[in-house]
Amino acid sequence: MTTPINLNKARKAKARDDKKIRANANSIKFGLTKSERLFAATKEKQAADRLSQLKFEDD
Repeated sequence: MTTPINLNKARKAKARDDKKIRANANSIKFGLTKSERLFAATKEKQAADRLSQLKFEDD
């Protein structure tokens, strides 16, 4: 005879797997994480500030 399985555990495991698949699809769909977006924005601002410091102004 086979061992009985707990249907609640099987149902919850399937739900976890479905959530993980959906999360991976959304991460691909929506791109960067919040920390990556903030890092990119900070680097962009630093580059713009550096460029403005190096510009010559004719008066």
